[in-house]
Amino acid sequence: MDYYSAPIAKLIEAFTKLPGIGRKTAQRLAFHVIHMDKEDVKEFSESIYGAKESVRYCNVCSNITDRDTCHICNDDKRSNQTICVVEDPRDVIAMEKTKEFKGLYHVLHGAISPLEGIGPEDIKIKELLVRIKDQDVDEVIIATNPNIEGEATAMYISKILKPIGIKVTRIAHGIPIGGDLEYADEITLSKALEGRREI
Repeated sequence: MDYYSAPIAKLIEAFTKLPGIGRKTAQRLAFHVIHMDKEDVKEFSESIYGAKESVRYCNVCSNITDRDTCHICNDDKRSNQTICVVEDPRDVIAMEKTKEFKGLYHVLHGAISPLEGIGPEDIKIKELLVRIKDQDVDEVIIATNPNIEGEATAMYISKILKPIGIKVTRIAHGIPIGGDLEYADEITLSKALEGRREI
C-alpha cells in the first residue's frame, strides 16, 4: 500500500540511497524539502549537481578538487619530500585540521580487503609508486585506518617501499587524550605501547 504520492515516494527513495539515512530520516528530509521555498530547493539541487559535475581527482595526489591539481599540491610552501598516505579525501581534511603536517598527501580511495575483493590494483597504490619515482621523496607516512584493512594496506605499501630505500612510518595509535586506561581495549593499549616515545 502506497502512503505517499509518486513524487514524494521517489524523493524519499532518493534520500535512502545516502549513507546513514534510514527510512524515517529520509521521510523527514523529503517533507522538509517539500516545505522549502522553491528558490531554495532549486539552489540546493543545483549545488548537488554542480558539485558532481565539477569535482574530480587531483592529477597528483588523487584528492578531490575542482581543478586539475588541488590547492595542497599547488602550494609551493609544502615539502614534497614527505607524503602522507590516507584512505579517503575526508582523512586529508582531518590531518589538515591539526595544522601540523607540512608535506603532501596521497589518497588511496580505499584499503586492501580480500574479503570484499579489493586488492592493491583496486586502489591508488600504483599512482603512489609513480609519484615516488618522479619526486625526491624521503619519507612516506602511512595514515590508513587502525583496522584490519588499514593495517594490511600499510604493511603492503611498506613492503614495496622499504627495498627502494624510502623511510616508511606509521602514525601512532593509542589512548585518546582524556581517555581512561580502564576503558581501553587490548588492541588500543597494545598500539599505545608500540607507539610510545621518550619524554
